[in-house]
Formats: sequence, structure tokens, C-alpha cells
Amino acid sequence: MMFRIERDVLAEAVAWTARSLPARPSVPVLAGMRLEVTDGGQLKLSGFDYEVSAEVTLEPQTGEAGVVLVSGKLLAEITRALPAQPVDFAVEGAKAVVTCGSARFTLLTMPVEDYPSLPTMPPAAGRVGSDVFASAVGQVAVAAGKDDTLPMLTGVRMEIEGDTVTLAATDRYRLAVRELKWQPGQPDFSAVAMIPGKTLADAAKALGSTGAEVEIAMSSVGGTGEGMIGFSSAGRRTTTRLLDPEFPKYRSLLPTEFSARADLATGAFVEAVKRVALVAERNTPVRLAFRDGEVVLEAGSGDEAQAVEVLPVDFEGDDINIAFNHQFLLEGLGAIDSDVARLQMTTSTKPAILTGGKPVDDGGVPDYRYLIMPIRLSS
Repeated sequence: MMFRIERDVLAEAVAWTARSLPARPSVPVLAGMRLEVTDGGQLKLSGFDYEVSAEVTLEPQTGEAGVVLVSGKLLAEITRALPAQPVDFAVEGAKAVVTCGSARFTLLTMPVEDYPSLPTMPPAAGRVGSDVFASAVGQVAVAAGKDDTLPMLTGVRMEIEGDTVTLAATDRYRLAVRELKWQPGQPDFSAVAMIPGKTLADAAKALGSTGAEVEIAMSSVGGTGEGMIGFSSAGRRTTTRLLDPEFPKYRSLLPTEFSARADLATGAFVEAVKRVALVAERNTPVRLAFRDGEVVLEAGSGDEAQAVEVLPVDFEGDDINIAFNHQFLLEGLGAIDSDVARLQMTTSTKPAILTGGKPVDDGGVPDYRYLIMPIRLSS
């Protein structure tokens, strides 16, 4: 087995495939990356850990059919460090030799017969623009939980009804919801899937750079039983097993009536929160006092370091004092796609909704909403 290919093409493909490799594999062979030159002359690089699979298909300049398994992380480090010249890869007995310019590396091969077969891609369900998909997933995945003891909160819920996809994630302290349009294979397509948040975020980010459409493939509908979802674009494909579809009834959590509305310049608001938060301990909030024309941001109290900053605001409604975890607030502000941030509030103890200040149709709702729970202020 051998092939020749441009260094940049190979390095990018190896790096993308290596992202899916487990940091601590349950068996040594799962740390391997499978390289195959097909009889048709294509080069396929793949990785699989029984949960997530990744495969990329390339067109090498030359190739001789065969299969080999080598350490994925080591191959990624090597290809990233190679000079900008064509790369020759060849298998010689129990070793693989990588040659590029005057550089030569010899890698031990692993038993390819012990490597698991990649799962078959589920049936194609529809397509969506890669940039739209990457942006939407990034906006929602920020709210997914990190606590593996609550697996249903570590995922992103994907609901599909016809040409509308709704993504939602929550860690109990905030909730992010994003709606987007896609092109379903069947106009009445309906499905629910609970996708591991980190896996989905990584896949969307990687496929979002292809500039092509992302094809979404799903093996089950209705959200019952164990299933799989796949994403592919521009010669790259990834699959992941789905989580249990159980998820909070989040729509009932989204308030529809508010007593106050504040519009602020997003960039200025972000910088002010960052500055004030410098004196905030890990679990202490940033306090916001809204009144006509301005908002006062404060952090710290008593004998601690303190910070105060005042920003102009387009404000309507009852004056309100409210406090938030500054990191959650900053992550929400970073997710909205607008120069204006709109914060809608009811009371200092009820959830607030953060959106982009873009106009919406009468009676409509923004395509992205970020619900954030306030921190109760001590009286």
C-alpha cells in the first residue's frame, strides 16, 4: 500500500480525522487511524471509538491499493510538522514510512484486522448550508451541560418538522433555542434526536469550513430507541450514537410576556461585563440596575474589591435590579448574531431572555433565544 499527496491536503485531513480519536482508548487499537487506498484510487482516512466515527475521502496523485493502521495522534503531529512538499506514504513490512522532502519518519503499524468496522451511514434525511448549520449549533451548544452524571443535559435536542429544524440545549441554569430552515428529503419529514453536545459542536465546526452543504442522515424517527445520526460534506462524514431522547419540556420555560426590555450595543455590553467581572469571585454575580437611559453594572461588595460601570441603554418598562452569573451572560452575548443585544425581563427572580435586537415580524419570535436564570440578590 502506498500513495503520494500534497502535504496541506493530507495534514488537514489527518487533523480532522484525529479529532474523533479517544484520548484514553479502552483498547490500544482504537488509538489508530485507518488509511486505505481503494481499488478506485481513492484515499480514505478513518477513526472510530464505538461512539463517534469520522472518515474523509481524498484523491491522491498516485496510489497502490491496501490498508494500514497507525497511531492517529502521532500521524497528525508528523503531518502538521512536514515541509510544504508532496508526501509519500508507503508500507514496508510491519512499518509505515512517511517521506516529505528530506524528512523521513518510520511508524509502527497496528493490527488492522482488530480494528472495528465503521458504522454504515444512516439514510439521508436532508441538507442545510454548512455555515448556517455551524452557526446554529455553536449558538445552542454553549448551553449544553458538562456534567456526565446528567447525560440528558449534555446533549443538544434536534427536532425536525418539515422544513424547520429546532435545536435546544440546557444545563438547568440557561437554555438556548435556535430555529433554522433546511431542505428535507421528504416535505413531511419528522424526527427527534438527542445528540452529544460536544460531538455535534465539533462536527458542525469542522464541516462548517467546507463551504458546501451539510447532509444530515438519521436512522430513526420519533426519538424512540437507540439510534444514530450522521453528517457529511465535501468528502467528510461523521456519525455518532444518540443519547436517550428524554429532555425537559423547554418550550413551557420560555416566557412570552415581560415587564421590561433593554437594548444595548453588544460589543460595549460585553466589554463592560468583562471589566466589572474582574472583581467577581467564581460564583458571585454581576449586578445590573436598569432605569431609563442607563444601566449600572456592579460586582463585588463589602470588604471585597468592587467595580462599577454605567452604559447607555434603550430601556422600556419598570426599573429593575437583576443579577447574573457573568460567564453565562458573556456566553449568551457571544452567541447572538447582532450588533444590538436585547434583554427582556419580568422580575429580578424570573428567567430573562437574551436575543439579538433584530426586528421580527408582528407576533413572531427571534430565531435564537437564550434564557438565563438570574441569581437571587440578598436583601
